[in-house]
Amino acid sequence: MLFKPTYVFDKVGDITPEFLKHKHIKALILDLDNTLTTHNNPEVPQKSLDWINTMKKAGIALIIVSNNHPPRVRPFADKLGVDFECEGKKPLTFGYTRAIKRLGIPKKYVASVGDQIFTDVLGCNLKGIRSLFVFPIEPETSRPFRFKRWCERPFLPKFPNK
Repeated sequence: MLFKPTYVFDKVGDITPEFLKHKHIKALILDLDNTLTTHNNPEVPQKSLDWINTMKKAGIALIIVSNNHPPRVRPFADKLGVDFECEGKKPLTFGYTRAIKRLGIPKKYVASVGDQIFTDVLGCNLKGIRSLFVFPIEPETSRPFRFKRWCERPFLPKFPNK
């Protein structure tokens, strides 16, 4: 099913190098807003920074793919020391394709982390890579986002992977 994530976690910090190694995942494509930080927040939360450093130490390749523009993504990615692709057009696969090429790792070893069913999970399934769904850090307040979240409800997973 196009809207079903491969794996489900409560938050990005619950994804461990051990889990990734067990699933033969060597690289992660990361969403930005409400996955690594709250929506449009320019600051890097310490939890995200610690998690990124843990992944890097474990040898997991990382790249951000965001639908946002460079002025939003570049400063955040620079603070994390992670490469990025802007204007990814998720759920279309252009951003995923560019990211996988830049990673230089076969797509069977690549997965993507994100908080939205209709962009992140759908995009992964269309590209043929595994999705690691995380629940949003906090609810968005804008009307379009609230509507999108309401539409996602029937497709939301019930429980994180344990």
